Amino acid sequence: MFTGIIEEVGSIERVAGGSRASTLTIRAQTVLADVHLGDSIAVNGVCLTVTSFQDTRFTVDVMPETLKHTNLGGLGTGAPVNLERALAVGSRLGGHLVSGHVDGTGRIVSRLQNANAVLFRVAASDDLLRYMIPRGSITIDGISLTITEVNDQDFSVSIIPHTLEMTCLRQKQAGDQVNLECDLIGKYVERLLGVRTEKPGQDKSTGLTAEFLREHGF
Repeated sequence: MFTGIIEEVGSIERVAGGSRASTLTIRAQTVLADVHLGDSIAVNGVCLTVTSFQDTRFTVDVMPETLKHTNLGGLGTGAPVNLERALAVGSRLGGHLVSGHVDGTGRIVSRLQNANAVLFRVAASDDLLRYMIPRGSITIDGISLTITEVNDQDFSVSIIPHTLEMTCLRQKQAGDQVNLECDLIGKYVERLLGVRTEKPGQDKSTGLTAEFLREHGF
């Protein structure tokens, strides 16, 4: 579990493997302070397992499923990546609950200066946009952010100077692909209420109805 508060920006030192699976060697400092084999580190919001490490670098394996649903497959040598160690019990939860299990990717549509902030607009699929609400939480490349606006094609976030400076968002431009993890609580609520779109052969309720509420004491 993570919080979406980036600890440092590392860089890809080496990419080994092919298009279906790869091994990444990442240069870093802060996240290696107390690292152990098998620890989890979020790389651009993707929870990965440390398989080896030295003083200034660590290695992780990336499986086909991860490459399919994230932007890690498009990273080359020298690419900056956001890094965060797993949340320690008793630590402050500065962002929001982040699992490190990316739901999919979006693409930056625009980047506009707005006084002291930068407004990013990000296009995403319907399957991801359904979990987004204004003032709700979203994770972009591992960064815990607040949604300012949502429509049927994209959403917006406003980035303060500190976040821009401390993450790889400072280098992102229109057209760049980003990892997205939607609000964890929202996904569980949807599942528990049975409001997923009905599929052939399903008998479960497809919506939050007045009858459902009456049956459950509301």
